[in-house]
Amino acid sequence: MEFTKKILPNGLIILHEKRDVPVTTVAIASKFGAAYETESEKGISHVIEHLCFKGTEKRIAKEISSEIEKIGGILNAFTHEEITFYHAKLPSKSMYIALDVLMDIYFNSVFSESEMEKEKKVICEEIKMRKDNPHIYVCDSLKQNLYSGAFGMDTAGDAKKVMSLSREDIVKKHKERYCPSNSVLCVVGNNSLDEIMEFVDKFSFPENFVIPEKMIPEKRILVSSEKRDGIEQANLTMGIHFPCATSKERYVAQVFNAILGDGMSSKLFLEVREKLGLVYSIKSDLDFGKDYGYLLVYAGTDKNNVEKVISIVSDEFKKMGNITEQELEDAKRQLVGNHLVSDEGSEESALNLVLEELFGDAGRYYSFEERVNAVKLEDIKLLTKDVKFASFILTP
Repeated sequence: MEFTKKILPNGLIILHEKRDVPVTTVAIASKFGAAYETESEKGISHVIEHLCFKGTEKRIAKEISSEIEKIGGILNAFTHEEITFYHAKLPSKSMYIALDVLMDIYFNSVFSESEMEKEKKVICEEIKMRKDNPHIYVCDSLKQNLYSGAFGMDTAGDAKKVMSLSREDIVKKHKERYCPSNSVLCVVGNNSLDEIMEFVDKFSFPENFVIPEKMIPEKRILVSSEKRDGIEQANLTMGIHFPCATSKERYVAQVFNAILGDGMSSKLFLEVREKLGLVYSIKSDLDFGKDYGYLLVYAGTDKNNVEKVISIVSDEFKKMGNITEQELEDAKRQLVGNHLVSDEGSEESALNLVLEELFGDAGRYYSFEERVNAVKLEDIKLLTKDVKFASFILTP
């Protein structure tokens, strides 16, 4: 494995990991996502993501997908809080096709008025789908109980706001944020940097530059609940503010999460499901970025057991201050092992490299084991101090 980072004069960051396998992932990301939107434009980054697949000056929508898929490749994208990420995975010998398609839709989408109006309806159906899924809905609602304003809102946006976005709004935002100085191109696979640069040197980039935006999430702690007809199970979420990705405690938070609720050997799973049989699903998860971080616990249980589950989760969180050295070492091995397993996939590595670059330095991705192993018991204990939970419960 060889890693190289290169910054072009126009500001485009290129990340390259050379692998001796016949598969390559090509990804390009804008350092713009839902976290940088105002309330009035909430959902615009997600709308842009969808519309980038709807046609460019030289490709119609069908050609965009078929060029990748007809050679056995996979093409997709998603909107994150801090990036919008476009990626293709395909045979390494066809890397140029992925570069050509992705760079074209990323920089040269035409944003047809008719396509835009159709796709906004599609996005509204996606928003409805998220609300109809209790698991997704309670997690989205918990975020609103942890952060006020636009940041607390779902990344997919609000249906009314999405429908009110004009083509002028979308084109303007795309021009401002989809430019080389705000973008990262990442290639992971069996291709050389020279091959990548051969394509990039010939590509005609837009010339606009931007200064990266900074968000300041407004934290809060709220407790709320809601009833819904047609469901049999109570869905509950609890959350606390936790270290962000640029904090030195980031790796402490990851070890903490692994012990508390990540997997079938975690404390929450063993106590709440295996020992007491109160749930089918219970887990904890981390969501963090440059300027925010929170830990979420989700559980599905009978409505009569909600308070009991909440009490147990709170107790198990407090007990994290008393974990043993052996538990700490086991969690470190688990995290490092998970990292190695996920690293096998080139698309996962490409995403993680882009995120690490967003957080400050892509090269830090390769020192994950060292940073995890530096976590101490005292670091874990500090995260159990002055804990205040936000929560959201959806009951039948």
